[in-house]
Amino acid sequence: PIELPFETVVGAVDLELPCLPAALEAWSTRTTRIARHLLEGLGSELAGLRERWRPERIAVLLGTSTGGADVTEEAYRHYLEKGSLPAGYDLFRQHTFGGILHVVRELVGADGPAWMVSTACTSSAKPLASAKRLIEAGLIDAALVGGIDTLCSMTLHGFRSLDALSKTACRPFCADRDGLNIGEGGAFLLIEREGDPIAMLEGVGESSDAYHISAPHPEGLGARLAMQRALDEAGCPAGMIDHVNAHGTGTRLNDVSEAAAIEALFGRDVPVVSTKSYTGHMLGAAGATEAAMAILAIREGWIPASLRADPVDERIAIDVGLERREGVFRHVVSNSFAFGGNNVSVVIGAPG
Repeated sequence: PIELPFETVVGAVDLELPCLPAALEAWSTRTTRIARHLLEGLGSELAGLRERWRPERIAVLLGTSTGGADVTEEAYRHYLEKGSLPAGYDLFRQHTFGGILHVVRELVGADGPAWMVSTACTSSAKPLASAKRLIEAGLIDAALVGGIDTLCSMTLHGFRSLDALSKTACRPFCADRDGLNIGEGGAFLLIEREGDPIAMLEGVGESSDAYHISAPHPEGLGARLAMQRALDEAGCPAGMIDHVNAHGTGTRLNDVSEAAAIEALFGRDVPVVSTKSYTGHMLGAAGATEAAMAILAIREGWIPASLRADPVDERIAIDVGLERREGVFRHVVSNSFAFGGNNVSVVIGAPG
């Protein structure tokens, strides 16, 4: 547990994480153990990908905002108390982004292009764009994409200093929302040139409006541009979008500006949900996690309620789902927006 001088709610991973193989034990952190847990969940799908493609044609493209910050914070506390760093602490293997990347590449058995993206809350959405471009350029045949972030004191204190944390469970789009919750975890997705997909990565749109270092453009212009570019790349008219998984942080500024951008493009009838009401804001892991939830909507034919959104802010005119909805969702938009006006929107479609 992280001791804090203030109250807030977090979305924590509460399960026993697997250990790393002995050869990778020096890289063992909470982040890399989450990575192994996610890879184990891919099971036969990952095995099939390795059978279909040569190792040098498989990329590993990941995102994170915290890396191994939690480990280094604990090591520094040990230093203050004991006068030395803890035995086994390794800055390069356990703190840096490269340490995470090394572990995942080794566990996957991939020898293709590999990099980490760290663009705050779009960190794990941008790798989807990278994978799409590398495949279209003929440089790879498949990629493991996604992201992982863990809870640490730095991010909790940082968002507290911005007056962006809620003391209670977050309420995206609600009239009385008062901030976000930080979450941890991750998601991995497999993207291939061809095969038998459960969903299609149809388009990725990006923008960088640079309106403010931490606040969104009040009219959501950068967000709207990213969504429009994603639609254009997908060749998908706005009227064909069946659902938007919103960035929806629960802050006063984000939800109004994003809602304005969604309304401007899609009107008021497309169902909108913020799944951060379930997970908290997973920061560098949010983009991949919410893309996975968009895939679930397509595959399983339902979208969850946006928890605690009632009553919806009267300035928000979009269709915020207050109850679970079932239906056919063939084209879904997933939004990720970050500090500095760094915006990514993804269009995911049903196969066939």
